[in-house]
Amino acid sequence: MKKSLLVIMCGMLLVACTKHDDILPELPKASEALTIKSAVGIKLESAFVTSEVAMNVKLETAGTVTIKIFDISNRVVSKEAMTVKAGDNILKVYTSALPSSAYRIGLYDSNGKELGITDFNKL
Repeated sequence: MKKSLLVIMCGMLLVACTKHDDILPELPKASEALTIKSAVGIKLESAFVTSEVAMNVKLETAGTVTIKIFDISNRVVSKEAMTVKAGDNILKVYTSALPSSAYRIGLYDSNGKELGITDFNKL
């Protein structure tokens, strides 16, 4: 009994001393195609999109932002609010419901101020 208790305690000690960085999954990082040099902005991995594309949303401070997609007539065809962290936020934009055309995607703060805008073509 004492030996099994000792083995259990050693196992618990080993787990407690393990670096937590090894346990937690690594967050996605901005690839070179998604790197934004300025402190705030939005960037798509590619200007030519089929069903989805990676996007980097970069902010100086954490908060709620709205991402809007506009069609060629400048009408909002998609809008989503989300909470993001300070720095790079790698997100996916799903476009399979959009017809083939040219679009603009914009990033707005909680007050509606435009923080960045970029264009893409849905193939």
